[in-house]
Amino acid sequence: MDGKTRRQEILNLMRNAEGPVSGERLAKSLGVSRQVIVQDIALLRAADHDILATNRGYLYTASSEAGRVFHVNHKNEEMEEELNIMVDFGATVVDVFVEHKPYGELSAPLNIRTRKGVSDFLESIRSGHSSPLMTITCGDHYHTVKADSEKTLDEIEEELDRHGFLVR
Repeated sequence: MDGKTRRQEILNLMRNAEGPVSGERLAKSLGVSRQVIVQDIALLRAADHDILATNRGYLYTASSEAGRVFHVNHKNEEMEEELNIMVDFGATVVDVFVEHKPYGELSAPLNIRTRKGVSDFLESIRSGHSSPLMTITCGDHYHTVKADSEKTLDEIEEELDRHGFLVR
């Protein structure tokens, strides 16, 4: 098993555990030394995984929030409907980004959680001398969305698809 696969398995073991998992237990489960586990934990932490070292073992402390990137395309006048679909499921629209041929990936943080947030965002677009990022790619753009579960993200995906916004 290579290091990347082993680190993913460490995360899986910790996520599925009901409490802290000792380094010794992880080492036995994966057929490596405890020192390899210590190094892997350091690499996972460096990669922004929330892992707490306790006197009883390692504890994965990341939120249970799920995330997904949706590739969508629609007209400017459909932005409100698109964003409301996501927040109506209790999700947070973390950002928007486009893949632009000459400039590469361009992104902007949104952090929209409510219909009021959608309304405020759209008002800032309308009242300013700006246009939505998606206009430079003919409506084609992406949103990173976080929700309480994969099931909620699946429901959002179905609804975006039903409205013809989802790019398959």
